[in-house]
Amino acid sequence: MDFSAVNWLAVIAAAVVAWLFGAAWYMGLSKPWLKAAKLDPATVKKSPLPFVISFIAELVMATIMALVVGAMTGGEPTLLAGLVFGFVLWLGFVATTLSVNHRYENFGWGLTLIDGGHWLGVLLIIGAVIGWFGAAAS
Repeated sequence: MDFSAVNWLAVIAAAVVAWLFGAAWYMGLSKPWLKAAKLDPATVKKSPLPFVISFIAELVMATIMALVVGAMTGGEPTLLAGLVFGFVLWLGFVATTLSVNHRYENFGWGLTLIDGGHWLGVLLIIGAVIGWFGAAAS
């Protein structure tokens, strides 16, 4: 892995935009999500930690996306390549993992659709930003 080829500005921008998307997604779907997750809003512990962890996770995702898209495009990422890889990585790893975990955890498909839609948006956004920014300046 060639970390020198990573466009770090793109990684940070992608993580910020993806995090903001997640905030908007779950603010808009908070009631259906709480119901699907079988959580009582009155007993949900309020903590900034999940928000911090989300941002760190999205920084990691953006870094890996930059490495994958860069490697697979010969070091010349494009917007389309970023979107394609975002979708393929979501389908191959995120959608499958959520589907399995939520079935074992006895959650309905509603939670899988809400969470899966969020992660699809996140990976498409990260891929698009990485591709749009292009390669790191040499």
